[in-house]
Amino acid sequence: MQKEQKSADTVLENDTSKAASELSLGERAHRDLVVFGNVRVLCFAAMLAAMSLIIGKFLQIPNPFQNIIRISFENLPLLLAGITMGPFIGALTGVVADLLGCVLYGYAINPIITLGAAAVGLLSGVMANYVVCRPLIARVICAAVVSHLVGSVVIKSLGLAAWFLSSYDMGLLELMLWRLLTYAVICTAECAILCLLLRHRAVSTLLERMRKK
Repeated sequence: MQKEQKSADTVLENDTSKAASELSLGERAHRDLVVFGNVRVLCFAAMLAAMSLIIGKFLQIPNPFQNIIRISFENLPLLLAGITMGPFIGALTGVVADLLGCVLYGYAINPIITLGAAAVGLLSGVMANYVVCRPLIARVICAAVVSHLVGSVVIKSLGLAAWFLSSYDMGLLELMLWRLLTYAVICTAECAILCLLLRHRAVSTLLERMRKK
């Protein structure tokens, strides 16, 4: 029974990725823009933004440098949004999550950090839907690695350096190296979670139906 279930899930995964890969670039972009008119997708994006906020603020692992190095899975919902709903919804989820956190917790809005959050959602969607269409594990790994390298390690490090780095005996390059090491570990765990989640038939079927009006 387990072998049959695994086989069915593999077929479903391959069929979905094949259908996506057969679309032209323009058709994929149109597909990802159309979901903005889908109330269910927007509600799903809002839920993921709230999850990112909660995970980042309440479930982070305390450390002496948490102002500049946050150990949490706050980007996991953003990656999920980008991979499953496309780069535009992914970027929107990242922006909403960051701005909502600033408003609710009284932080000054740092546009570079907001840009970094948007980049995580945007690039995960681009990599998983435009660059690597299959297999699932390759889509997830490429999406997570590129998103974290650009959004979390480069862009967010620049934003954090402008605001907080003067309080620490640390240079920008050192900060990036520490964040690279941190997100290498986090990214590995996120890839495992996303693969397990997206390979589940009930989840993949629900997400596919959600995109349809």
